[in-house]
Amino acid sequence: MAGASTAQRGGPGAAGEGSGPLGRPGAPKPPKSPKPPKGSAPGGPRGPRPGGQLPGGLRRGPLVVAGVVLALLLAAGCTWILYGSSWLRIEKVTAAGTEVLTREQVLAAAAVPLGAPLVSVDTDEIEARVRGRLPRIDSVDVVRAWPHGIGLKVTERKPVLLIRKDAQFVEVDASGVRFDTVGQAPTGVPLLELSSRQSPSGRRFDEERLLHEAVGIAGDLPEAIRKETAQVKVRSYDSVLLELTGGRTVVWGSSEQGAAKVRALTALLKASPEADRFDVSVPTAPAVSGS
Repeated sequence: MAGASTAQRGGPGAAGEGSGPLGRPGAPKPPKSPKPPKGSAPGGPRGPRPGGQLPGGLRRGPLVVAGVVLALLLAAGCTWILYGSSWLRIEKVTAAGTEVLTREQVLAAAAVPLGAPLVSVDTDEIEARVRGRLPRIDSVDVVRAWPHGIGLKVTERKPVLLIRKDAQFVEVDASGVRFDTVGQAPTGVPLLELSSRQSPSGRRFDEERLLHEAVGIAGDLPEAIRKETAQVKVRSYDSVLLELTGGRTVVWGSSEQGAAKVRALTALLKASPEADRFDVSVPTAPAVSGS
């Protein structure tokens, strides 16, 4: 008698187990479809809303227009406040830092327009105007004092030497700038005497160069010694004399090693107050003579 058929034995073609690989025990399961991200609508992401519509039924176009109009209104309002209104206009100008000059002179030279919008003031122009009209002014600091003021802080030049000009005196500052001519010599400022024409070095160093050398020497002097210095005599580049009060003379030499010469002279004046001649041309070997 014939044996069981293939279908009856449950072989590969048996109907109970399936006829393909999915019907076999232990066969891998097909991969699952990925789940859509949370918050997304079924069927995939939505495209842009028609007509630029925002959530809640709003539309993008009217909001953009409203924002632009608001920005323009704010800009126009700020411009009117700064330039058109009377709230931020110049009502007061002040000046400080004067010593020889008066505040009225500084204010007149500045010529700040009262009633003008404070924001439109050109501070650089005011500074240039003050310095151009008043050479004694070394620097000017112009600041806006909101809401109605302008403040001027000036620094005047200080003379370190005087040059005699007929019956008047030309003031020279530490930079060698001749900034003013006065009828009376200010106290404590030495008089410059140039006598370099007879010197052989006069061909190499003109009077302007020697003036700057003298200015450098006078600038090196401490205030206590400068007040006692009546004259700075320049014979040549390396032959400068200081005439002190009381008929005392200081042989200074050139303008080199100024700080060391100041220290040497200070020590000599303290050690030999009765001497009438001090030599600090070689600061490492100073000398004193007379009594």
